[in-house]
Amino acid sequence: MNLETNIQNSYQIRQSTFCKYVLVTPNKEIQLTFPQMLELRRKINGLTTINTLNKIINNENFVLLFVADKQHLIFLEIPQLLKLKEEIALFFLDFKPVLV
Repeated sequence: MNLETNIQNSYQIRQSTFCKYVLVTPNKEIQLTFPQMLELRRKINGLTTINTLNKIINNENFVLLFVADKQHLIFLEIPQLLKLKEEIALFFLDFKPVLV
């Protein structure tokens, strides 16, 4: 079993409609609004600082994270956490302007 392949396919973010997004996890798809996306990005950025990652690695080696106004709970190991951070960073970097 290739761990890199599992991590690549595990978490994805896509836009479903204007200001509505879908976080695709291995078990389910979570509907998110734009403010919920911003909150998820804030949480992930806080969990992936050097000091926080060291604490996580030295203790339990995983994170339980509430998503979408505490409606969903996701389990993230360190590689999945880093992949989700990368996915969120790419999502906000590849911003497509919309005419209103």
